[in-house]
Parts: sequence; C-alpha cells; structure tokens
Amino acid sequence: MNNKIEFAQRLRTTMVNAGLEPRTGVLLNLFNSHYWGRSVTFQAVSRWLKGEAIPAQDKLVVLAGLLNIEPEVLRFGDTVRHSVQQRRQRWDEGVGYLERETFDAFLKLPAPQRKLIREVILTFAKAHGTASDTRTGTSREPEC
Repeated sequence: MNNKIEFAQRLRTTMVNAGLEPRTGVLLNLFNSHYWGRSVTFQAVSRWLKGEAIPAQDKLVVLAGLLNIEPEVLRFGDTVRHSVQQRRQRWDEGVGYLERETFDAFLKLPAPQRKLIREVILTFAKAHGTASDTRTGTSREPEC
C-alpha cells in the first residue's frame, strides 16, 4: 500500500474515533474554522480522504490537533512512534554518566572539531567491526 492511501485510512479512522463522519464537507468546515492560513478547498480535503494527497506539515499539525492525535502518528502511523521509543530506550539504557558527559563536551565543540572527532570515532568503530550506518542505525561489518 502507498503512503497516501495509508494516511487516508488513518485520517478516516481518526475522524470516526473523534465522533465525526469521515466526509469531505465535515472535515472541510472543521479544518477551515481552525486553520490560520488560506482556506483549503473541498477538492483538497477530498484528495486527503481518498488517498490522493497528503496535507503539508502546517495543515497536518492543525488536523492532528483537531482530531486529538499526534501529528507523526496521523502522518506515519504507530510504527514510527514505536521505532522512536525503542531507539530512545536503547539510548537511555546504553549510555552512562561518563558517556553523557563526553557527548555534552562534544556538542560544545566547533563544527570542524566535531567533524574530526566523528571521523576518529568512526575509524575506531570500523577497525573493531562495530561501525554503525548513521542512516539506519544498524551495525555493519567493516568494509575491506
């Protein structure tokens, strides 16, 4: 399934959970009465509910507030929240006082020095076979 269709399903479900009919006119009136920007059109809201479009971030935040749901959950679903919570838990459990003190000192360094320290750390990690892919957060074997 694609992201737009999944978003539309979450939007309709959230509307029902909020006691609203998942109809374009209902959402249009509710949204435009609370949105501070330029009013959205009937067609735009219809596209949200049909899975043809996803609203811009500012509109998504307003929708989430109106429907009493976190914006990231409305946009991406519960799996994103669980993924973030798992990473945060791993961080909280795996980092002690000394590491936190080191990270704080690192963050206070100027950008060129932070870049150098990062390269040193990644070189050590690669040499010990624990290099981490910064995009996915997964460990990988050192490249030969």
